[in-house]
Amino acid sequence: MENKSNYKILIPLLVAVFFAGGIYLGTQFIPKTTVINPVRNGSDKFSTLLNVIEARYVDSIDHEQLIESSIMGMIKDLDPHSQYIPPKDLSHVNEQLEGKFGGVGIRFLIHQDTLVVTHVLPNSPSEKSGLFAGDRILQVDDSLLTETKVTNQKVMSLLKGKEGTKVELIVDRHGESKEISIIRGSIPISSISANVMLTEEIGFIKLNSFTFNAGEEFVDAARELKSKGMKKLIFDLRSNGGGYMHAATHIIDQFLPSGKLIVYTKGRQVKREDYYSTSGGGLQDVELVVLINSLSASASEIVAGAIQDNDRGLILGRRSFGKGLVQDQQEFSDGSALRLTISRYYTPTGRCIQKPYGDGVDYENDYLNRYESGELMNEDSIKFDESLKFTTPKGRIVYGGGGIYPDTFVPNDTLGASYYLTNLYYAGTFNQWAFKYVDYRRTKWGSFSEFNSSFNVSENMYDTFTNYAANELNVEIDEDGKSRSRIIIKNRMKAEIARHLFKENGYYKIYLKDDLDVQTALGELRKKL
Repeated sequence: MENKSNYKILIPLLVAVFFAGGIYLGTQFIPKTTVINPVRNGSDKFSTLLNVIEARYVDSIDHEQLIESSIMGMIKDLDPHSQYIPPKDLSHVNEQLEGKFGGVGIRFLIHQDTLVVTHVLPNSPSEKSGLFAGDRILQVDDSLLTETKVTNQKVMSLLKGKEGTKVELIVDRHGESKEISIIRGSIPISSISANVMLTEEIGFIKLNSFTFNAGEEFVDAARELKSKGMKKLIFDLRSNGGGYMHAATHIIDQFLPSGKLIVYTKGRQVKREDYYSTSGGGLQDVELVVLINSLSASASEIVAGAIQDNDRGLILGRRSFGKGLVQDQQEFSDGSALRLTISRYYTPTGRCIQKPYGDGVDYENDYLNRYESGELMNEDSIKFDESLKFTTPKGRIVYGGGGIYPDTFVPNDTLGASYYLTNLYYAGTFNQWAFKYVDYRRTKWGSFSEFNSSFNVSENMYDTFTNYAANELNVEIDEDGKSRSRIIIKNRMKAEIARHLFKENGYYKIYLKDDLDVQTALGELRKKL
């Protein structure tokens, strides 16, 4: 038995040895060739390798693709955030940062294989041309949407286009066919998801990105809330991945008196540059709580760090992402661009926002590592680097080492969570069901307050919803998950209906009643009333 066991072990080892030997021998028996174009220095190596590959590789190659992948590989080894952007991707990337694109100005949903309009943006080309929420778009120019599978990508390619160009639609409006001609315009991508009053004195603003115009948009939103009596503000930067630094400094400037350091940058080839507040801040008297989480990055961390280091407000939530590298974008004549890291961000006390990266650091799985370490659920699991301890002007201790640590820790909210709830989200059930529900009820409620006070999700409606998910979207009913997540699901059902009727502000006024971070922030602000 022992000989058989040894034999079973030996055979795989021998196979491995011969396999490795085969590779070695195969390499040694390639006939040697003369050097046609010797590499004289590092700058020649790249072009020489390309020439050799193109001249001698066994299969045909795509020259442009080979260059693109080579550039990406080169930049990948620099840092996690320097990147090369190919021509095909640059326009979309710039749209997200610039905060606008050429289009018609609608939000849409593919419902039962049909393209339906869920929202028509105010003052958009679609509104001016007479398009309404609930319209079914059957044809765009010469493309019949009833004869092919409709996808989000296809719809975007048909409706987006150069400002000033025309698009012809055929729509179905409750059984009546209509032809609508629209001249595309410049459609803004708002950086503000919601700006609402949660109480008579406490406002809420959620910023989803720091686009080029985010600073001005924030000021407008805050001014509107102040006119409604806002004296305290919950500023939501959760899952905000950043954007333009000037937008971040513009927003911080609203809260600080003149002459306060907001952030500074420095790099190997870039001198230190300091950014200070001016005297024009219109929110200096507003009490502030800033919400962050593990996906709040870059410009979001500049805001949180400046508020914390200047003792200006309370940072609440979970440790932020830790992106403190500054990129400069250079565009090339072929439509591509290079975003190259040129410096680092530092908070007013001198903390570097960037978390560690490089050899031996599992940068890409940082969120998973935080989860497994318990950092997202238990404040005691957070590890502070005592060598990176800093002190604010009022004597508060803050820490560097990557990301902004909150003043008030709030764990990830798992109450009511279930796989069933997750499956409902991924299937788009709430949006699909809400559209179906409001389709013939759009004028039933005259205002949000009327809807909010009179509409409740009954048990019968809840069962109708879960049956719809099972029958139409293949989300199998899980009785345990259905029971465990009942309160959350009912909240999302009502919130999604409110979104269809009253846009994002309507959604958030209902959704936030179930939001642990926001409810904790409300409690903190009420302590000071």
